[in-house]
Amino acid sequence: MPYSVDLISIGQKEDLAKKYSSQALYEVKSDIYGCCIKLLTGLSAVKNRWEENFFFASQSIRSHGRLYVVTDPSIEANRVYYDPQSKTAFLMNIDYYGWIKSLALSLAGDVLEDDHEIYSVHAACLDFEGKGVCLLGGSGVGKTTHTYGLLRAKEARVVSDDWFFARIYGDDILAYSSEKNFYIRADLANIWKEFEGLVQRAEFDNLGRAVVDLRWAIGKGRIMPLTTMKKTIILQRDAEDKEVIRKLEPAKALILLEDNNYYNPHLLIKNEFKQNLRKRFFQALLERTDVYLVNTIGSPEESHQIIKEIAFER
Repeated sequence: MPYSVDLISIGQKEDLAKKYSSQALYEVKSDIYGCCIKLLTGLSAVKNRWEENFFFASQSIRSHGRLYVVTDPSIEANRVYYDPQSKTAFLMNIDYYGWIKSLALSLAGDVLEDDHEIYSVHAACLDFEGKGVCLLGGSGVGKTTHTYGLLRAKEARVVSDDWFFARIYGDDILAYSSEKNFYIRADLANIWKEFEGLVQRAEFDNLGRAVVDLRWAIGKGRIMPLTTMKKTIILQRDAEDKEVIRKLEPAKALILLEDNNYYNPHLLIKNEFKQNLRKRFFQALLERTDVYLVNTIGSPEESHQIIKEIAFER
């Protein structure tokens, strides 16, 4: 894990909040799928990206969770302290905004799964004529690459490229968008030339990432707030496995997801209660969707063609 998470007591939270209060020059409340999450930081770059990334929430609304993003040279880099009672996280010396936004989503997810039976899925989610398709997988398997590759087709609409929330609704699983704008890599246009204009307009940070309005590239009508899940595609890259595609039974797929912590390294709480909640949800997701495993050992074009055929299959 690129950062470590330590659980703290509410008393320790009070001490840290007092210690770092002078760094909370900016307080921004945002709406993350109905949760009011408050950012407290003195870092203007973080504040600006956060406001571009998330929907605005009225400042009169009381927050469900708080995220302090602070610096302290006496503490090692990339350290997180989290008080689950007050839903308050302290992100210490983290300069990668991708982790900051993911921890904000995880904090909202902590609230939503406990109180509202709404669950976090660290995956891309697209819509094809009303049918939702999600792409799950670990780092480096091509999840982002193939998501944007699919978006080159006009029939494809996007709910999320990285993280969405979902709930069981009768016999269906409904997936909901989690962010206002999208977080892209500078090399996106090197892979898919159709996004050259988007990349040219973006303001990238020193890590080659930028928050962008994807509507600039694909139009307003192709950003979806929700969809009904119909297919789950799990991506892996295993050179020893020569089979590039197979359909999975729900039970086998669930074991794969459990063994990989549901491909979500940003979950703040991993106790038995949370594991049972997540297992119940993902079991329902897998039972209500067609599940495919795609081994992305071929060229990007070869793997993408397989994924596209699954996604567009009626």
